[in-house]
Amino acid sequence: MKHIKKILFFTLLFGAMYACSTKKDTVINRNYHALTSKYNILFNGEEAFEKGLQGIRDSYKDDWFQQLIIEPIEFDDRKIVAPTFKNNGPGAGFGRTEKEDAEEKPQGPFDKAEEKAVKAIQKHGMNIDGLERNRQIDDAYLLLGKARYYSQRFVPAVEAFNYVIANYPDANLIAETKVWRAKANIRMNNEEFAIESMKLLLVVKDTLEADLSDEIKEKGHTALAMAYMQADSLQKVKKHLKLATRTQENRSQAARNMFVLGQIYAQENKKDSAAIVFNRLSQFKKAPYKYRIHSIIELAKNSPNDSVSSTVLERLRKLIKNRENRPYLDELYFQVGLIHQKYDSIDLAKEFYNKSLRAENGIDKQKSFTYENLGNLYFKDSEYLLASSYYDSVLNVSANDTLDLRVRRVKRKYKNLASLIKFENVVATNDSIVRIASLSKPAQEEYFQNYIDNLKKNDEAAAQLRLNQIAFGGVSGNSLQSVNKGKWYFYNSQTLGFGKTEFQKIWGNRKLEDNWRWSSSVIFGGTAIDSVATIQKDVRYDLASYLATIPTEKQKIDTLKMDRNQALYELGLIYKEQFKDPKLAIQRLERVSTLNPRKELILPINWHLYQVYKDLNEMETAEKYKNVILTQYPNTAFAQMIKNPEEKFEEDVKVSEVEKSYKKLYYLYKKGEYRNVLIGINDMLPSLTNSKLKPKFELLKAYAIGKYLDKEIYKDALEFVAINYGNSEEGKKAKEILKQLNK
Repeated sequence: MKHIKKILFFTLLFGAMYACSTKKDTVINRNYHALTSKYNILFNGEEAFEKGLQGIRDSYKDDWFQQLIIEPIEFDDRKIVAPTFKNNGPGAGFGRTEKEDAEEKPQGPFDKAEEKAVKAIQKHGMNIDGLERNRQIDDAYLLLGKARYYSQRFVPAVEAFNYVIANYPDANLIAETKVWRAKANIRMNNEEFAIESMKLLLVVKDTLEADLSDEIKEKGHTALAMAYMQADSLQKVKKHLKLATRTQENRSQAARNMFVLGQIYAQENKKDSAAIVFNRLSQFKKAPYKYRIHSIIELAKNSPNDSVSSTVLERLRKLIKNRENRPYLDELYFQVGLIHQKYDSIDLAKEFYNKSLRAENGIDKQKSFTYENLGNLYFKDSEYLLASSYYDSVLNVSANDTLDLRVRRVKRKYKNLASLIKFENVVATNDSIVRIASLSKPAQEEYFQNYIDNLKKNDEAAAQLRLNQIAFGGVSGNSLQSVNKGKWYFYNSQTLGFGKTEFQKIWGNRKLEDNWRWSSSVIFGGTAIDSVATIQKDVRYDLASYLATIPTEKQKIDTLKMDRNQALYELGLIYKEQFKDPKLAIQRLERVSTLNPRKELILPINWHLYQVYKDLNEMETAEKYKNVILTQYPNTAFAQMIKNPEEKFEEDVKVSEVEKSYKKLYYLYKKGEYRNVLIGINDMLPSLTNSKLKPKFELLKAYAIGKYLDKEIYKDALEFVAINYGNSEEGKKAKEILKQLNK
């Protein structure tokens, strides 16, 4: 019996050794190496490859505000570091020693997949008499090429694919290999070859009734769409995307192809075709959910008529109610607001835009669109201060998108509003100071005491809210939130200590007694200390500090009034010339005309009011300001323009005279009379509408502002010159100065 066992053992041993040979073409050898390579090495390689693909899917983030790319992957030379094997070729990695293998361990899943493919070819390849006897080796070469493709090593990937095509022409994966080869050529900007090879595969073989599976046809047409996209042939891109979505074997890629197709139609303003595609995608139940919900959002953007918009609006409302759609609430609210804006329901639009901004998990890019739309709505309603704040928010959340044309457009709008905001702030601030300065002493004290009382009340309420949040665990992630969360406040030593600190910060060290809030003094070591000094020692609560800031000298008050009047005049010009808002221009100019402005401003104020009312065809009111100019300033250039409207003013005023005026103002600038320079330029500018010297006056005005007013107003004046006269020498000089100021 023992002899039989030994004989059986040695027989099996020699049989296994015989089967391990890759040089003998027998049934046992072929099946042994095929099974070993498929269910051992290649299995592990495929697992690593799938892991790498899953990593790409998880890490890739689509920008739904841009045209999606057909294949969801972006290659970057700076980020991808792939191991390089010696003796690169169709069998890259062959001929290496075990020591070299040990030194070059795979760094990622695709490197591991490549290593396994090479190992299968090296150890289980059965190339006998020029023919490969192991039916799994072509699979190994295909895996090798795909791994190299995702490692961004396209040339060796193409070599591996070519090796399969040349040496395994009858393999069942030959068509798939040709598709991968086409994709690799597209990545190498060789889309012409990719197009020709895919046409041979899909068009010619289809004509010959080749047995191509639906999956291969989908992949082939998708590759052709990628090639034509790179060649900027959108009509053919659309054709092959349609063909690629006929069968939908690959649900994810089919959904993506439909989405890209719909986006192309939308860009071509073919809203009916776009709506059909997006509606079809929204009903594709097997598609990944992100494509389905964004297809409904795109439907809202591309509704061809009001009936479709109403239907989509109802679908959006249902999606908002579904708790599973919380990650998309910012986009859903935004689209609802957009539809309401389309129907001129502005209040509802603003309501949903604000809901979009408050939605949790909102992304910055969506916020930038929402802020921009709100800014545009307020700008349209002439609420420029609010519009400016929303444009500022766009720039804040888009700090990393400075090259985006949309963001740059918003930045220009914001800069154009900057000088307006500055002047409006000057008017509001100076009005407030002048009004308070005109009050009696008791009225001033009462005003600021009421302000201080409200300030204390708000601070106390904020501190109490903070304590309540901590006591009841409302502040998540805060270091003050302890394990005692949910217990009574005074049982929690941490929150109790914080409460004491907050109390003392607001009220100081108060004695335990009735009416403790109103005690006039607090005792420290037997010494009475005034309660105003005790309460946080904060000037915000100090009445005397507020009263001390009120100007009392007539000269200071007059200066405030003059600056306010100048700001009102500048605002009138900005609204009239820059924003084409006659209503606000009239409000500012007529107000300054009633505030006893400097005599130098009276003539230009009447001139601009005359022009505005004339443009509005309110001739009766325009006649009023016209008469002021003709009767009180009959010899001025403004009167001459009214009397001779057909003649161009620059023909009456010689260039030499304008140059003399400029030299005179420049001389005043050199003498340091900056206020007089501003007054003189403001008087001259209305008569320089078509003069080539106007940029010189504007730049000199900016220089004077820089010497006379603060830095921000100086920068605004320079930006005005840089924007409006960018191609002139003065505009270029303004840009250079701005660069220096912004460093």
